[in-house]
Amino acid sequence: MEDKFRNKSFFISTYGCQMNEEDSEKLSGILKKMGYKRAENKLSADLIIFNTCCVRENAELKVYGNLGALKKLKKQRPELIIALCGCMMQQKGMAEKVIKKFPFVDIIFGTHNAYKFPEYLNRVNHQNVSVIEIQDKEDGIVEGVPIDRESSVKAFVTIMYGCNNFCAYCIVPYVRGRERSRKPEDIENEIKELVSKGYKEVTLLGQNVNSYGKNLNPRVNFSELLRRINNVDGIERIRFMTSHPKDLTDDVIDVISECDKICEHIHLPVQSGSTRILKKMNRNYSKEQYLALVSEIKHKIPDASITTDIIVGFPGETEEDFEETLNLAEGVEFDSAFTFIYSKREGTPAYKIEEQISDDVKHERFNRLVEVINKSAAKKNKVYEGRIEEVLVEGPSKNDSTKLMGRTRTGKLVNFQGDKAFIGELVKVEITKATSFSLLGRQI
Repeated sequence: MEDKFRNKSFFISTYGCQMNEEDSEKLSGILKKMGYKRAENKLSADLIIFNTCCVRENAELKVYGNLGALKKLKKQRPELIIALCGCMMQQKGMAEKVIKKFPFVDIIFGTHNAYKFPEYLNRVNHQNVSVIEIQDKEDGIVEGVPIDRESSVKAFVTIMYGCNNFCAYCIVPYVRGRERSRKPEDIENEIKELVSKGYKEVTLLGQNVNSYGKNLNPRVNFSELLRRINNVDGIERIRFMTSHPKDLTDDVIDVISECDKICEHIHLPVQSGSTRILKKMNRNYSKEQYLALVSEIKHKIPDASITTDIIVGFPGETEEDFEETLNLAEGVEFDSAFTFIYSKREGTPAYKIEEQISDDVKHERFNRLVEVINKSAAKKNKVYEGRIEEVLVEGPSKNDSTKLMGRTRTGKLVNFQGDKAFIGELVKVEITKATSFSLLGRQI
């Protein structure tokens, strides 16, 4: 710990996916090791960091709005340090655009060099300069970066970085780089350390976890990694996301059905129910292939919950295409879905497609899809009423602090009356009521 930062505080705002959440946990770990403490809010912090996302335009607009709101505070407190990082900053020309619009920003860095943040912070503090460093290419994987985890019960563990898929709508490969897998022994050691600290559950992260190990020598594929982690003493539950349908193989489905610690929940983004649109999206599977995969999962893991991502209003989507998406959603009966209205992202192939869908049509289709998803979610949850489920208690309920909340092995959120002493424990809960979004129960 560095004494010069002992009385300094920081605040991090995180936008986007679980990968960004873990990146923020690492930034927090770095800062705490330097001596910083976490501030309760932006106004009291000596350092404010925005960890940005660029998958959807709305995330970028939020960053601009929050940055603009800091202009007055920076004028009042010139010693305040403001930093921007993450995927949004990795876009070509974005750093220059931001600094021109918000010249009071002190540090800008991208996704490939976050581990160098202490160096940038020291330069700002000691040399009184602004720092803009965006690396075009990814470094090798840096192990041993300190991490300050949000939860003491469950943890994200990144197993690979980057993506090679180049879906037509997605900016991720351009800002996160090519696929790079961590060594299995490094992943195992991280999980063993988590177990020693009392963690019960890990979620393995990657843009496409099914591609894990392709760059390793010797080669270790995802199903082999899952078996190795399942053998780690002390870990109770293993989850993973995200799977790409074109790469989810039988051996992975078999591992889930055979290994006792791997949870019966598969997040399998379909994005569209129209093969024509899937081809335009460069997803490399058809509607029929996706449905066959779902059938295989349901056959081998009958109690599995299947969740998904769906994009509405991709360029060129006709009413017939959208109807195919609705029909697929009704047929599969997803347990839940992240539904998105297509957002143009400059730098992606879909940005140049002329057949853009009007906002009115996109919103109308989105509302119809949400209605179908909510209906199937309610039906799937209804099955749990009267059942006794194993729940990992994560903490107080967000909606009612007198209750506890946790999740079933299938990822269902459960709120129930219970003693806070059970936080971090696996308990039996009888499900008394189901809604579209969660379950209610009582501990037994």
